[in-house]
Amino acid sequence: MNPTAPISPRHWRNKVPEVGVLFWLIKMMSTTVGETGADLLNTELHFGLAGTSLVVGLCFAVALLGQLRAARYLPWRYWTAVVFVSVFGTLLTDNLSDKLGVPLALSTSCFGAALALTFILWHSKEKTLSIRAIDTPRRELFYWLAILLTFALGTAAGDWIAEGLGLGYARSALLFGGLITATALARYVCKANAVACFWVAYVLTRPFGASCGDLLSQPAGAGGFGLGTLGTSILFLVAIAGMVVYLSRAASDASEQRA
Repeated sequence: MNPTAPISPRHWRNKVPEVGVLFWLIKMMSTTVGETGADLLNTELHFGLAGTSLVVGLCFAVALLGQLRAARYLPWRYWTAVVFVSVFGTLLTDNLSDKLGVPLALSTSCFGAALALTFILWHSKEKTLSIRAIDTPRRELFYWLAILLTFALGTAAGDWIAEGLGLGYARSALLFGGLITATALARYVCKANAVACFWVAYVLTRPFGASCGDLLSQPAGAGGFGLGTLGTSILFLVAIAGMVVYLSRAASDASEQRA
């Protein structure tokens, strides 16, 4: 089957990768790129917030269209869309805060409510929120809407706690890392619902990755390690690319073995 050919529902397979260590590593690194990449384009390359939003929005639209047109999961298409949605989700919050003056507490509440509404509508239509069943066009649209809102929510919540409440980057990273650990324990020790734990962890990895990105990129005087947004972005993009290449080769080998 041509993976980029026009699709019909009966030919669909699950469009989302299996959740494992590499999934979470790439996801957290993409959140870091979302934070540092937006800052790099906005301030250091002088695109401005409006210009950055336009450029990233177009790139995200192209990447998402390519993902939606694919008839099956392709690592490079999927993770390209995730990287761009991470930057675009960051910019949604930045525009609300910097351009419109919306308080971070309010944007956190609004994005949280929007995500909850998306889950309610998704479940009412499809009777599941499992990412093991992203195998119809409507489910995939719900999935990407939820993903976008998790990045926007995570950005707002992370900035609110780290900056608005004065917790700082390092302590914010520890806080969100601890919450992720608690979620993992709830799932694997207490046998909590797998779907609920996945989405909780997915939201939490956004502020965790953003706090780590700020910690690495910001100068020492601001509580960071001084790598800069360019250095941090390049470091994590190279790491993401390496893992995606590995996943692509593994998927290709598996396809050859099934053939």
